[in-house]
Amino acid sequence: MKSLFETEALNEIRTRLGSLSENSEKQWGKMTSGQMMHHCQLPLNVILEKENYNLKPNWFVKTFFKKAMYSDKPWRKNLPTVKQFKETTPRDFTTEKQHLEQLLIEFEAQREREDWKPHPSFGELTKEQWGKMQYKHLDHHFRQFKV
Repeated sequence: MKSLFETEALNEIRTRLGSLSENSEKQWGKMTSGQMMHHCQLPLNVILEKENYNLKPNWFVKTFFKKAMYSDKPWRKNLPTVKQFKETTPRDFTTEKQHLEQLLIEFEAQREREDWKPHPSFGELTKEQWGKMQYKHLDHHFRQFKV
């Protein structure tokens, strides 16, 4: 699995984000492209320590889902999400795209950092696991909108 800490993977995500439009065709799910981009900001806010969204440690999640978050296997369509990350509010496409682009810039600025705090739900993650999880989440939702 690619990692968002890798220059090539980050550039790929940026290119795919650039090709996303308000009219990108949704393949599954209920979110609009604007809602999806807002949703994609939330895990980036967690790793950048801007928010933790009241995510709680959960032994069930740690035991059964943690490895799936950063494994090489792509996530399946229509995976459930935690209630804090569910997106039902209408979102402006342009604004959300700009915010997501800005978070990717901030993420890139942190790429040499080694001291990552534990994930609020999954606990301790290595830098490699954090990077794979971030890439995998963005890839999942960009595939949702065929980009």
